Amino acid sequence: MRLLLIGAPGSGKGTQAVRLADRFGIAHISSGDLLRQHVRDNTSLGQTVRQYVDKGDLVPDSVVMDMLRKPVMAATEQGGYVLDGFPRTVEQAEAAYEVAHTLGASVQASIHLDVPHDELVRRLLARSRGSEDTREVIEHRLQVYTEKTVPLLEYYGRREWLVTVDGSQPVDEVHETIARRVSALAPPASTA
Repeated sequence: MRLLLIGAPGSGKGTQAVRLADRFGIAHISSGDLLRQHVRDNTSLGQTVRQYVDKGDLVPDSVVMDMLRKPVMAATEQGGYVLDGFPRTVEQAEAAYEVAHTLGASVQASIHLDVPHDELVRRLLARSRGSEDTREVIEHRLQVYTEKTVPLLEYYGRREWLVTVDGSQPVDEVHETIARRVSALAPPASTA
């Protein structure tokens, strides 16, 4: 099972990705977690990433794709993945598809967590981690999401199965809705 979560910052992608990975026994691959690790470790990649993140902008495609290639391939070989945070633009999705399709690792279903703007702002302010999460930066991040990422919904709607879920519901309800909708992709449980 190879899943992609699409949602604005604050939509609950990370929470749902972890829960789906646990439930279906697949890897959770978070581009954000991988990027933050590079920033924490102050690698050369991390220094480059920090310049974009501090402004609320997207990290260049080539950087993210190179970073994700090995984890995605390893997860595919082990039964699947739930990808959280990439791709964020149609251009990224097209480039990722070209690579993943030839390797047999392309996404099978995309899950869109739909949350109203005001709720996203409320959630992001509530979990504010410092200077990077000011109201101005949050509004900018949400604007970037709307302009760059929302077009993915049409792209994935044409390419494979797209599931839209009301992400403003309680976490457990969101999880159960997603699990029910994608369970057809899961291989039957072993009875051994």
